[in-house]
Amino acid sequence: MSLAAARDPFHSPHRLTNRLHTVLLLGGMIGLLAACGWIVAGPEGGLWALALGGISLAFAPRMSPQMVLGLYGAVSVHPWDLPNVVRVLNELAERAGLPAPPQLYWIPSPTLNAFAMGRPGDAAIAVTDGMIRSLTLRELSGVLAHEISHVRNGDLWLMGLADTVSRLTRMMSLFGQILLLFNLPLLLTGAVTIPWGLILLLVLAPTIGALLQLALSRTREYDADLGGALLTGDPMALAAALRKLERNGRGLWESLLMPGRRDPNPSLLRTHPPTEERIRRLAALSGQLDDGRIASAAGGHGPGSGRFREVQSRPRHRLTGLWY
Repeated sequence: MSLAAARDPFHSPHRLTNRLHTVLLLGGMIGLLAACGWIVAGPEGGLWALALGGISLAFAPRMSPQMVLGLYGAVSVHPWDLPNVVRVLNELAERAGLPAPPQLYWIPSPTLNAFAMGRPGDAAIAVTDGMIRSLTLRELSGVLAHEISHVRNGDLWLMGLADTVSRLTRMMSLFGQILLLFNLPLLLTGAVTIPWGLILLLVLAPTIGALLQLALSRTREYDADLGGALLTGDPMALAAALRKLERNGRGLWESLLMPGRRDPNPSLLRTHPPTEERIRRLAALSGQLDDGRIASAAGGHGPGSGRFREVQSRPRHRLTGLWY
């Protein structure tokens, strides 16, 4: 059953609110870039900043998903390796209306993690060994549905756009500050006057842009949670997986004595929303969906490990980054 054929939930207040937040945040980032260009070079500078952003996005080199997956030592999963997981993935992709199911990859790491890459017609989803062994098939289906929602919603492209705009804003701000230093004698003598408000905006633009990018990331995570719940018809599957991921991130004594030690940053500086808030929103959806659960994922049995050996060694940090 395709999602379009089911009761269309995309006009729900949650979805519309998330999309409005996305438009406002991305519009704010683009407006900030244009403002920096205008401060540096006038109205033409604002237009050139926007044009530069479009050109950079169109011609920027894109790293191949296979290259990134290779850094993690990812191995392609065949249907006979993890038949239950692949069957669930294919059913979720069909419900999402994707042109083709994403290719599943196994990462040899005991940590609990999953991420998606690529485009709707050519996507990949990577899942760590720890994730496969720690979650039930029902919980894993919620995680896969969340990642498929990212692919279907174009979040990978959207966050790439946001990153490009943020980088250009930093470059424009730096260029403007260099110009200010060269013209500092003229500013001090009063030969040239620039409103201090514009100078302050130019200096703070990178920080404002970064905060907008973080807020956009959190909005897309909420939207992917909602989309994943709609795909499975079982929001508590993802909620249970999130609770398990949260517990796995810290030990028992740390959970009891230092619950905030792993994530001491204020919520404004987190790329992902607080886990408890995500679970609360998913719980609010429970009982409101009539899609029906993924039949093969409704049980509590594990997804199995297939031909993959259990991995216990932790990731090693090398000069080129985090390798497994």
